[in-house]
Amino acid sequence: MHKEPLALLPEILLLFGAVVTLLAGSFLPRRRQWAARTGAAAALAASLTAAVVLAPGDDRTVYAGTYALDGATDAVRVIVPAAALTVLALASGRVRGDRRETEFCVLVLLGSLGAVLLAGASDLLLLAVAYLLASIPLYALAGWGRDARGAEAALKLYLLGVLLGITMLLGTAVLYGLGGATDYAALADGLPGAPRAALAVGTVALLAGPLFKAGAVPAHFWVPDAASGATVPAAAFLTTIPKIGALVALYRVLTVLPEQDLRWRVLLAVVAVATMTLGNLAAFAQRDPLRLLGYSTISQAGYLLMAVAVAGRAEALRSLLLYLAAYAVTNLGAFAVAAALPDSRTLEAYRGLGRRRPLLAAALTVCLLGLVGTPPTAVFMGKLTVFSATWDGGMAWLAAVAAVNTVASLFYYLRWIAPALSIRGPGPSPRDAGPSGGDGERQEGVAATAEPERWAAGTAVAAASATLVLGAGAGWVLGVLSDTLVR
Repeated sequence: MHKEPLALLPEILLLFGAVVTLLAGSFLPRRRQWAARTGAAAALAASLTAAVVLAPGDDRTVYAGTYALDGATDAVRVIVPAAALTVLALASGRVRGDRRETEFCVLVLLGSLGAVLLAGASDLLLLAVAYLLASIPLYALAGWGRDARGAEAALKLYLLGVLLGITMLLGTAVLYGLGGATDYAALADGLPGAPRAALAVGTVALLAGPLFKAGAVPAHFWVPDAASGATVPAAAFLTTIPKIGALVALYRVLTVLPEQDLRWRVLLAVVAVATMTLGNLAAFAQRDPLRLLGYSTISQAGYLLMAVAVAGRAEALRSLLLYLAAYAVTNLGAFAVAAALPDSRTLEAYRGLGRRRPLLAAALTVCLLGLVGTPPTAVFMGKLTVFSATWDGGMAWLAAVAAVNTVASLFYYLRWIAPALSIRGPGPSPRDAGPSGGDGERQEGVAATAEPERWAAGTAVAAASATLVLGAGAGWVLGVLSDTLVR
């Protein structure tokens, strides 16, 4: 049965950390909840360390072939805890002293565990369980702030998640009936020759779940509402970490499907084009920076899906993993700037930030230009490798469409960068400003003059520095990453 508990040490540490954090927070007084947050950070650090130590091990499956230990799982085991630690850092100012501080930390740990299990699942039943574990904590995170906008975001996220989760279970049942098994190794042998119509229905239904977690079209509706309605730390988690596990899960599942019986590459390419194009077009008119980031994450999912569309081809997996790491640190850096200035709820409110807070403005500029794919940032190297893998995989047209979308995306990122780097002072104060239009239930504020939250500001600067370092060291990272999958 290949039962190796120590092989799952990174996952066990995340689970153990969640349990200990929950128990500790239940007995600690409100003013000492920071101890539970420290314990959660320690669990994430321990999981990250264990993942690095175990990474050089042999590629194999454990527990009757249901969980894969290979290059993809090793990479996600490192990226997810590192990203979750970043979320805890940028959330420190917001959650410190809150009576639900422990709850936030536990939800981050459980959501991270679900993302890791999604990436490593090599059995449809485990994939379904991982989907639930990666989803249920997110519903609570979206509404963690206990306000009207958070409740609305949580409700939309929950309803769509449940619907697509059931759809995913339907696809699991259909593929089980066609292949006679649920583990990927047996499915790879049993699915070829299956009726094409039934295979297509089962595949589309199964992909609904991971596409929802990735925030891709047509399961993207929750993303902008969650990004703007949830608290900023929760939004950072929701739009980053689930995407990591979901895209690797998609990649792993698609390598099992018989390409000769089902043109799934074309399907994924069409979804990628729709996702990046819709995300970019919808972001053009946004005035709320968080909602803009929400649509930005949708477009990023489209670029990431390019590597999934050429799954199994040379360099596709390594380019996907590099892009995921680059996206995680860069996206979290942008959200950290928003967390540092929580009263800046319009793009205009950032006017004059560069004059008053030059480090924060520099971090924002690096992260936003990084999301475009500007050298020498990490996302540039991620996009370059993904575009190259897509071109070499026989989808030059997809790479061309993505290049056009990348150029177009520069417009809305510059709409945020321009006021931040303006030498003019900030806009009118909320007391003097009238109601704003568009996303506007909010008003312009003197955000650039406000004292930034220290932990979030420090996280933003660190993330911006990390995206430059990762971009410079991308060649070394690609050499470390493995391009092998096991089932």
